[in-house]
Amino acid sequence: MADELEFQGDAYHSPSNTLALTIGEVDKPFNFSAGRVIYKKPIHLWDNATNNLTDFITHFSFSLFIDKNAKYMPGDGFTFFLAPNSFLPPLPTGNTNVIPSSSGQFLGLFDNKTATNEGENQAVAVEFDTYSNDGEDPSYRHVGIDVNAIISVKEVQWDIDGTNEVKGDAQVSYNSRTKDLNVFLIYVDGEKGSETLSLSYRVDLRNKLPECVNIGFSASTGWSYELHSILSWNFSSSLEIRNSSSLVISNNSKPNKGLVVGLVIGTSALIGCLVMILLVLKKKRNRSPDASMDEDFERETGPKKFSYGELVRATNNFNAEMKLGEGGFGGVYRGFLSDRKLDIAVKRISEGSKQGIKEYKAEVKIISQLRHRNLVKLVGWCHEKRELLLVYEFMPNGSLDSHLFKGKTLLTWKVRYNIALGLVSALLYLHEEWEQCVVHRDIKSSNVMLDSSFKTKLGDFGLAKLVEHEQGAETTEVLAGTKGYMAPEYTVNGKASKESDVYSFGVVALEIACGRRPVEPSAGQGRVILVDWVWELYGKGMLREAIDPRLTSTEGFDEKQVEHLMVVGLWCAHPDYNRRPSMREVMHVLRFEAQLPVIPSKMSVPTFALPPDASVLEISSSVAGSSSKSTMF
Repeated sequence: MADELEFQGDAYHSPSNTLALTIGEVDKPFNFSAGRVIYKKPIHLWDNATNNLTDFITHFSFSLFIDKNAKYMPGDGFTFFLAPNSFLPPLPTGNTNVIPSSSGQFLGLFDNKTATNEGENQAVAVEFDTYSNDGEDPSYRHVGIDVNAIISVKEVQWDIDGTNEVKGDAQVSYNSRTKDLNVFLIYVDGEKGSETLSLSYRVDLRNKLPECVNIGFSASTGWSYELHSILSWNFSSSLEIRNSSSLVISNNSKPNKGLVVGLVIGTSALIGCLVMILLVLKKKRNRSPDASMDEDFERETGPKKFSYGELVRATNNFNAEMKLGEGGFGGVYRGFLSDRKLDIAVKRISEGSKQGIKEYKAEVKIISQLRHRNLVKLVGWCHEKRELLLVYEFMPNGSLDSHLFKGKTLLTWKVRYNIALGLVSALLYLHEEWEQCVVHRDIKSSNVMLDSSFKTKLGDFGLAKLVEHEQGAETTEVLAGTKGYMAPEYTVNGKASKESDVYSFGVVALEIACGRRPVEPSAGQGRVILVDWVWELYGKGMLREAIDPRLTSTEGFDEKQVEHLMVVGLWCAHPDYNRRPSMREVMHVLRFEAQLPVIPSKMSVPTFALPPDASVLEISSSVAGSSSKSTMF
């Protein structure tokens, strides 16, 4: 409900059901305006008694309306912030000639006298800064992370030209384990296609903010102005707090005898129960977690349990010279099992990583059950001496990305096309042909392995999810995957599905045909994001320009086949997940058993990036296992 929001300064709930952060009425001057919208109920950020810190994630969509006839460039921008209400500088309300101390470059959040003094501020914010001010402000429009000061500790350039309306969707999340504050933005600047940017900064919020904070948005204008509107907003957090219980003892001079007997009998029974519980817990502790995982894993067939000593010998004590590479959860080492005369690759998951344990369990339990020629084979596992180790068959030709981008070997077109077909076959099996649907969630060229014959072997099932075939998207606790390969809807709502896997395949298909990474920051305007660039060339009838120039001289080069793969890649990477094909349809088209689809000549904008005026704000939280959610506006 909107009544759970507090509007400060010039902010107001607009007739179109949006949150207007600065003056937008035509009969009032837009200059030197400042406003804030705050969720009235404080958010419990961390707990002093346990020192526990919350995870949180928020999504919001926004609009910046630009007056093209204005004398000055637009400004100044807005923030999403966490701060105690007591810190926030006062904002004048109503008709007044007083210029707010936090207007202009201070974005409605910081007072102009203390804005750069970290010791006097209590606010952590993500700023969307549309005007370059004098002093320490960057000389370009930017998205930045502010920690107790208006000068960003981390920022990235925001490529908007300041002459069009900008609409966007942002996600801000905090990982209490890694202490990473992450920002991801997808936006549309006028008639341009969608663009994305991201940044991350490591900060322990317990050292910067009090236990309870308010959350909200602030914005301001100076001589320059623009209209700042929040179109939709949801926020969720989770913090486990232990409630302390108290024992009340009554001193009664004449105790009831029956009560005393009852207490003695009850106490004896209680002591007996406690002894039993302690024995059970001790037994569980003696076999956990390794023994319980052993029981789980040994139910599966195929992979075997290795001892730590076996793998130490196989990898020459994890010698650096045996290291094949480094992944998100640890290193991968080459090894040799002399008793089985077998070359192996051993994945050593980083010690103490909670996500690593989840990945380890998921990989063993899921991939152990799968049997397909285009999936990497799991040979075995080991969890001893605080180590988590996964043993795979060794892939002599490494990963696809090492050949496409690192100069390992120039893959001919014939080999590349067969790799694409192998990946389709693997995904078709996972999505439709096994007893449950497996959503991989991390399809990318570095997870496509190549055996001695350069045949496709899809690996890394640590992020995979099992769902029933008729079930829809699966909401994930933490956004997982790799930027550049993640579907737009997944980055916004956290819902992984077969369709989000299909999007990732589309990106890999374009990598295979174009020989470049999904995001190339130095590629020049309009070429940074692979999907956007190829789609633009497709619309102009110039798709050939995107073909990897190294391919034309290779064996079996077939220009029609290459263009076929690129169009299929765009089809799979359609911004609207309802318009993407199934992997079975992809297989039919790539085998020339079905006609090539006709896709729009211009890449459409994801519908979630252009929300309707009617908007919904949801605030949800979870404390000690219980959760709540309320609709705000």
